[in-house]
Amino acid sequence: MISAILILTTMGLILGASLGYAAKLFHVEGDPLVDEVTQLMPGTQCGQCGFAGCTPAAEAIVSGSASVTCCPPGGKQLAETLSEKLNVSIDLDAMSDEVLYAHIDAGQCTGCTRCFKVCPTDAIVGANKQIHVVMSDACTGCKACEKACPENCIAMQPALETLDTWHWPKPMSA
Repeated sequence: MISAILILTTMGLILGASLGYAAKLFHVEGDPLVDEVTQLMPGTQCGQCGFAGCTPAAEAIVSGSASVTCCPPGGKQLAETLSEKLNVSIDLDAMSDEVLYAHIDAGQCTGCTRCFKVCPTDAIVGANKQIHVVMSDACTGCKACEKACPENCIAMQPALETLDTWHWPKPMSA
């Protein structure tokens, strides 16, 4: 019994040391700018930018093959931050101010659960054969749920105005 414990302990120490040595030997240094841009991005891996996730999108933005405005969930704020960090000029007026969020029509929803299985941010709440609801604070507007819904009961709409989001409208020019 003691010999088995000693053998397993010795094997663990030898394998652990060899893994530590291999990690130092084969360590690949990444681009720190790509890491910084990846940290700034939303991290939802929604694919709205045309890339498989936020890390490939950050690599493309840093290399210059993608625009700093390619991330719809990040919006104008992310585009401004990235343009300052990368010293790139952008046209913020061309970007839309209106962000669309998913809205589920409760009268048509059958509770098939296909929508919340594809949601990258878990913004849809519901259960099998029950009506689902979208938490707009977590929704990035990726439209994955809209494509997955067989009943076509999900529509992209602007956020509802609340006391927290309402802004005084600009006066009409005379």
